[in-house]
Amino acid sequence: MKFIYLFLTFFLFTFLSANAQQSCMTEANIKALDANWEDANLHPNPEFMETTLAPEFVWVHNHASMIDTKESTVKRAVNQKANGTSNTKSRTQSEVKVAISGNTAIVTGFTFVDRGPSPTNYHFMRTYVEKDGKCYLVGNHTMAVPIEE
Repeated sequence: MKFIYLFLTFFLFTFLSANAQQSCMTEANIKALDANWEDANLHPNPEFMETTLAPEFVWVHNHASMIDTKESTVKRAVNQKANGTSNTKSRTQSEVKVAISGNTAIVTGFTFVDRGPSPTNYHFMRTYVEKDGKCYLVGNHTMAVPIEE
């Protein structure tokens, strides 16, 4: 009888552990995915964008000066990669925070983007959603932080 309880306990523990490992919705995974997003923008990576951006992806840039979809974001990366160039010298994240609720994660922080003589610091908020065990970026909002005079 003890053997049956021990076996059931072991089985339940193994099952729960395996299910927990299948979820991409952990703070560490989301932070890593977000860092990969930054890298895919620094070193144009259309393959990463194609597989990571949700079909309904939207990117609202500074004061809605430009609004990108998955299609336009991937296309820009394809063009940059084909030209072998990106106008960005570096992208550095800081103060990254993750809030997870169910199958949704909100990531906030700052990205310092160096594109030349006047680097810009952006505040960002990105939304990731887990679907069928994989996390997708569905929304990105970036806003330039004014330089204090």
